[in-house]
Amino acid sequence: MKKHKKILAICILTVLMVGLLSTSALAAGDVAGAVNEAWTGASGQIKTVVNSVVFPALDMILAIAFFGKLGMTYFDYRKHGQFEWTGPAILFACLVFTLTAPTYIWNIIGI
Repeated sequence: MKKHKKILAICILTVLMVGLLSTSALAAGDVAGAVNEAWTGASGQIKTVVNSVVFPALDMILAIAFFGKLGMTYFDYRKHGQFEWTGPAILFACLVFTLTAPTYIWNIIGI
């Protein structure tokens, strides 16, 4: 019984401390305008970083995976006599998508 009282006392103390030590965050002014202004200012930098870092990294990873999968598919063909196109076709489609994405993705997003 003593153990239950201790646990209950600790829980009540924790709830009281959280209630006493927490503060409410109130925004003064136009928050939506500030967020919109920050997005407008940073969108050019985001576009530059994504075009010069993210898409090339994805292209490289997908190209390595595509050629690796193509090689493994060839060796499976040599072993079993059946060529499975699904894996290489999916990786190739993803590679084509990421290679061409910078030309149209920003129009879709609206930057």
